[in-house]
Amino acid sequence: MDKLQQGIDRMQDQDFEEAAKLFTEAIEENPEEPLGYINFGNLLLHMQQYERAERFFERAISLDEEAATAYYGLGNVYYDQEKFTQAQNQFLQAVEKGLDEADVYFLLGMTFVQQDYQKLALPYLSRASELDQSDVDIQFQYGLCLAQNQQLDQAKRVLHQVLELTPEHGDAYYNLGVISIFEEQPQEALDRFEKALEIQEDHMLAAHAKAEVEKALNE
Repeated sequence: MDKLQQGIDRMQDQDFEEAAKLFTEAIEENPEEPLGYINFGNLLLHMQQYERAERFFERAISLDEEAATAYYGLGNVYYDQEKFTQAQNQFLQAVEKGLDEADVYFLLGMTFVQQDYQKLALPYLSRASELDQSDVDIQFQYGLCLAQNQQLDQAKRVLHQVLELTPEHGDAYYNLGVISIFEEQPQEALDRFEKALEIQEDHMLAAHAKAEVEKALNE
């Protein structure tokens, strides 16, 4: 097993010191190989050492401008620091360089969501949803984005998929309740808000919405 793979294994075992040692040795033995820098960058990113991680990913890109995972890593560095425009640029580069994985499309979509550009987020979240239909976070954010874009029928379908994956997903019930209000089905909305509160009794949005619906029904 080569040192990069050993380092990845140690990193997965939370043995970061040994992982750093192995990645350093791999870089010293092959200083022109970008993978060593990418893996060390991922380790530093995991440890929230963002400035150092950025330097390692940039070094990898300087060695290979087609290293898609280096752009993805750099995007994560910026995303974690809430530099969403910079993150977006790097994720787009990763996709252009051939990275076709759910995570990069998901985070690319989320950079737009974080900047309130829900319409621009939608195609990327849709692609992430296609690529990983079992990821609850991806499916939920896609369903939410569909709802925010007024695509309510599709949003309901996706949120029901979320509930198939995780039956106790309070936020999915809450958002289905909001859709029911838009569709002028107050009793259905009430049932869904109550279900959200049954799952998560401190769900403030569901509690507020439930009170408003009950008030309207009693008038």
